[in-house]
Amino acid sequence: MKDFESTDFFRDDAVVTDPYPYYEQLRSRCPVHREPHHDVLMVTGYDEAVQVFHDADTFSSCVSVTGPFPGFPVPLEGDDVSELIEQHRDKLPMSDQLPTLDPPTHTDHRALLMRLITPKRLKENEAEMWQLADGLLDEFLAGGEGEFINGFAGPFTLLVIADLLGVPPEDRDEFAASLQGPAHSGGGIGGMGKKALAHNPLEFLYSTFTAYIEQRRHEPREDVLTGLATATFPDGSTPEVIDVARVAANLFSAGQETTVRLLGSALKVLAERKDIQDLLRRERDRIPNFIEETLRIESPIKGDFRLSRVPTTVGGVDIPAGSTVMVLNGAANRDPRQFTDPATFDPARPNARRHIAFGRGIHTCPGAPLARAEARVTIERLLDRTTDIRISEREHGPEDARSYRYLPTFILRGLAKLHLEFTLAGEGSR
Repeated sequence: MKDFESTDFFRDDAVVTDPYPYYEQLRSRCPVHREPHHDVLMVTGYDEAVQVFHDADTFSSCVSVTGPFPGFPVPLEGDDVSELIEQHRDKLPMSDQLPTLDPPTHTDHRALLMRLITPKRLKENEAEMWQLADGLLDEFLAGGEGEFINGFAGPFTLLVIADLLGVPPEDRDEFAASLQGPAHSGGGIGGMGKKALAHNPLEFLYSTFTAYIEQRRHEPREDVLTGLATATFPDGSTPEVIDVARVAANLFSAGQETTVRLLGSALKVLAERKDIQDLLRRERDRIPNFIEETLRIESPIKGDFRLSRVPTTVGGVDIPAGSTVMVLNGAANRDPRQFTDPATFDPARPNARRHIAFGRGIHTCPGAPLARAEARVTIERLLDRTTDIRISEREHGPEDARSYRYLPTFILRGLAKLHLEFTLAGEGSR
């Protein structure tokens, strides 16, 4: 990596490929350090990250997904910018999405979401996962090799969340076709086709779930969508249809994307580390902790942004009102003050689950149990149906010179492609 001060975390390709040397340089200076290119306070320390996540009174989430881009609509001046945030938050991108909301609106909308992700519904959903996984693996494993991200992880997570939200089975093929791939065929559900999708996939989801909710409010059935349509806020009031559609769309889009990255990282470890793969084949009860360690060492979300409402102090560093703060989950999860030998993947790490890959505080990822279940089901079924999983040297190079391409974003950490080879159970050695 080039000199720390000249490295632009938000623009440089080298940091996309491997952000961890940059994180270490930041932390070596201070767990809270202002980067020089976009005036963002970067939080790399575990304790400091947890402090920010738990302090929703001081730190607004209005910029959680945009950070310093495209900038706040007006200058943030004074020692308390709370009123300015409320006056102008609707001008910020993604301002209608759950991660950008603050209490009390966030409290109401999250409560609505948690009405959907109940333990009973998750248990029913997991029972369906096994069948969905096997159906996709029938085709994916057939040739003895395949590209995992688009060949399995993407379709699987999309179908799982479609099932959780109650998308009717007869609509799921069209739903998947409309949301995946570079080309979209037909008009899509609810009359949404290429034009709308090209503008914003969330608009497709808004339109689709708006139609579902309106239909179920007029014609209730014994299904998940009816439960979604009739869910109320904590005070008993009925949400607007668009509020329900937004909650469903947010769960659909955010949950799918991060889980795909988790699955990609997990399979990369399994395919590169035969010792770990063999261990999990012998001792399946280790899979849950393996998943936690994967989340720790390769957090699907690199970080979340916050905007300080008032002056405060984190990690001994003064933070003025109106400051943009980025909590780097991926850096905090490798803080040596919290995790021994943090750059080493240890499937038996005793405190792996203390990671903050799913955040902390009021914005803790509500879909975390779902993501964990999807990862466990995927790993279990792949181990059941193969005797060996390997990295494709043809696509990624030999063991001592691997080459991977990561998503070119400062928010997500994950592989764009992962080519694997398999020995199927019953085939013997290849």
